[in-house]
Amino acid sequence: METQDINAVALALGLSAEEENFYADKQLLIEKVNELIVTDFEKLVGILYRLDVNENKIKGFLDQHTNKDAAEIIVNLMLERELEKRKSRRQYSRRDNDIDENEKW
Repeated sequence: METQDINAVALALGLSAEEENFYADKQLLIEKVNELIVTDFEKLVGILYRLDVNENKIKGFLDQHTNKDAAEIIVNLMLERELEKRKSRRQYSRRDNDIDENEKW
């Protein structure tokens, strides 16, 4: 997982710049998601919506992996979604580069 992907998720979770620099691995994200599960589930749902993490995918993974930490599953799906968005952006930016300059808006 690239640091940039973790940074995007950290920003969505509202971590400070100091915290962003602190969490080289995803453990801090897992802790933050666990905290939101316990204290402010509505906020977590809003974050997942804003990051465009598929609700059915979350439910499916949680149902399949009942013995795993829910926060870890959610963070993995958040990071996976960030990677998908990055891949999509790269794909579409390349396509724009293939367009003749006279055809661009």
